[in-house]
Amino acid sequence: MTAHTDTPGSVTAVYQVTGMSCGHCEGSVSGEISQIPGVTSVQAVASKGEVTVVSEAPLDEEAVRAAVDEAGFELAGKA
Repeated sequence: MTAHTDTPGSVTAVYQVTGMSCGHCEGSVSGEISQIPGVTSVQAVASKGEVTVVSEAPLDEEAVRAAVDEAGFELAGKA
């Protein structure tokens, strides 16, 4: 997915995620985060260890942490 930051009322956050090493990892993390209510776009980049999330409102970091954990990785915090 591609992050869209020009949508009025959207919030973009970049998170550091440790352990991603391939496209499959990116897909797992993106899939879990995209299930959080209000998320409109997720873009994971394993080579940078970053996940960019666009949502309708600021997300609870614990919800993001739980989604990343469910995918089998660790949220290191916001970038």
